Amino acid sequence: MRFNKETLVAGFALFSMFFGAGNLMLPPLLGFKAGDAWFSVVLGFVISAVLIPLLGIFAHARLLGTMLDFANKVSPQFFLVYCILVYIISIALPSPRTASVTHEMVIEPFFGINSWITSTVYFVSVLFFVLNRSKILTVVGKYLTPIIFIVILSIISIGIFSTHAITIDASQFQNPVISGVLEGYQTFDAIGAVVIGGVIIVSLQIKGRLSFEQNRMAIVRSGIIAGIGLFVIYSGMIYIGASYISSFDTNITRTDLLSGLSLKTLGTVGQYFLGMLVALACFTTAVGIVTGTADFVKGLCYDSQRAYSITAIVGCVLGVLMGQFDVHYIINVAVPALMFIYPITIILIFLNVLPDRYTRPTVFRVVVLVTILFSVPDFLMSIGIKKGMSSLLDILPLGNHHLAWLIPAIVVCIIINIFFKNTIKK
Repeated sequence: MRFNKETLVAGFALFSMFFGAGNLMLPPLLGFKAGDAWFSVVLGFVISAVLIPLLGIFAHARLLGTMLDFANKVSPQFFLVYCILVYIISIALPSPRTASVTHEMVIEPFFGINSWITSTVYFVSVLFFVLNRSKILTVVGKYLTPIIFIVILSIISIGIFSTHAITIDASQFQNPVISGVLEGYQTFDAIGAVVIGGVIIVSLQIKGRLSFEQNRMAIVRSGIIAGIGLFVIYSGMIYIGASYISSFDTNITRTDLLSGLSLKTLGTVGQYFLGMLVALACFTTAVGIVTGTADFVKGLCYDSQRAYSITAIVGCVLGVLMGQFDVHYIINVAVPALMFIYPITIILIFLNVLPDRYTRPTVFRVVVLVTILFSVPDFLMSIGIKKGMSSLLDILPLGNHHLAWLIPAIVVCIIINIFFKNTIKK
């Protein structure tokens, strides 16, 4: 498989758009709590934060359309509601979270500037990039991503090969793999795959130098590049978190642990490198989310450039407003939304990756409906409605691991395909 310059730039841009606030903060604390089970946690985290997003990019490569194409086999009403929900969640939670992280870790410790000023300057800059749509891949992929990658690899490499005594304690997790999977939800990468994948498609089409098949292969290859980058970074940061257990208090926060690790690996200068890393990683993700949302609205409004610009402005204003909340509050608020929309997104990704003969419209409709029904208990639990839900989840397979939807969705998909196969034979 050949990787030319354009593919590498697109792959780096895709990696950078994926790699934002949650991707930076979550792995170290996950490893810190995982202890000697860090490798099992890596497996779980990689499933939800690398493998599934990568499949989402592959699905985009098959469709070469917009996010609307992800759910059009269910019904026009469903895919419109689903897409609107995903984009609302994206610009209301992960996008503002990038500004909040940037303020808490980069601006406030060094400059003491008010969060309103930080968020305003931050999203004005995001808006500039989003409105200059054609330059996104080049600037992000060619210039910003290499800086991000080099700084992260420096922290990981020095942490692994330093002379500090490595002490890895027992794991705090009863089921490390499942804990890794659920923590991977918080990266928003599965949702990011369906949002940002469309950004890459539109960006390549704007350049206009590739044919349909060349665009498809470019997206697949860029997804592989991004997936490899994410796997290396996540694995390294989870291991570093596990190997520095004895160096920090057990109740340390995500942001404090990340700052502490950069200080111990890169020294005092590490704080400045980390600041640059956080700012760049968060910024590129915000650009990808706002651009994807604006692309979506533009498509609904008959390719209206005015709709694109208005959506970009609204997304950035919302980012300023929501960016005033602290990181941990935004993460907690995101849980109910993730418990509802993530299972649907994962199932849609898998269905769109499967060959067409296994994914008739009936399969889409029934499997998605079953996924929604079996996701309801987890959603209700996450918003505080626990009466009767705990006992119900105890009965359902994987219910205690917040994955009650998984086995029913798979079983229904198999049963319906067997039914169609037998019907055709008759």
